[in-house]
Amino acid sequence: MENLGAFLKSRRDRVTPDAIGLRALGNGRRVPGLRREELAQLAGVSAGYYTRLEQGRAETASEQVLGALARVLRLDAAETAHLHDLARHSPTPRLAEPPAEEPHRRVLALLESLGEATPAVVLGRRGDVLAWNRSGHALLAGHIAFEAPDDPERRPSVPRMFFLDPVTRDLYGNWHALARVHVAYLRLTAGRYPTDARLAGLIGELTMRSDDFSALWAHRDVADCTTGTMRMRHATVGALSVDYQVWLQPDSPDHRLEVYTPNDPGSADALRVLARQGRRCADPPHDGRSFRHPVGSGW
Repeated sequence: MENLGAFLKSRRDRVTPDAIGLRALGNGRRVPGLRREELAQLAGVSAGYYTRLEQGRAETASEQVLGALARVLRLDAAETAHLHDLARHSPTPRLAEPPAEEPHRRVLALLESLGEATPAVVLGRRGDVLAWNRSGHALLAGHIAFEAPDDPERRPSVPRMFFLDPVTRDLYGNWHALARVHVAYLRLTAGRYPTDARLAGLIGELTMRSDDFSALWAHRDVADCTTGTMRMRHATVGALSVDYQVWLQPDSPDHRLEVYTPNDPGSADALRVLARQGRRCADPPHDGRSFRHPVGSGW
């Protein structure tokens, strides 16, 4: 999915000599950013060793060297973590089929405690929906069966929905900004789990089927996905603006509970409407039978 050398080169190309106070020698620079020799000198390593790192011919890189490279390249916390992840793994990892993901009981308990007043979704490491409350489902994916997360083979995939589902794309007024975050977080995850065959398959599928994803993936941006704003054009409640924030469970750090809160009174009213709908759907009919959504194909 990615190796240390390719990531280092992409970050080296991004840093100009002027940005770090380095006087450029000569007028005919043939590289967009730092030369290998310049980066090596600033990081306190030999040019030959750095070249071997970038070409994948060096077996290891110490924490001290990685820290020096991160400092010179001006990496943020997520990029630095990604650098260390890549350095820990083989440049050609052997892919393996991971077991089906199951949300931790504490995550599910927290989701249940929110009721329907706060839309929420539990996401797995690849962005699969492991669980959601009914208001979270109605906010993000009312066109998909509510029960879809129950079956590991049919679980909705947020990255697939975001790049391949036109209904989901039309939902977001700031789709392009959110798309960059989705791709950058997926790259961070790929560095953490380089042997995950399903993750590699997802990235390959999106690269082949979505020009937008392919272009964003080529930028090699890395970012964590913890908070942000979604400007939405919802088919049921109209325009609204909500913030998302992610809660992590230490016992299952791969899984994220993402909750959505309104940014203005109109958006708060819209979420209350979705919550009322969710409570009605959750209540059993008068004849005692449980309400079930029709089963549809998952994403």
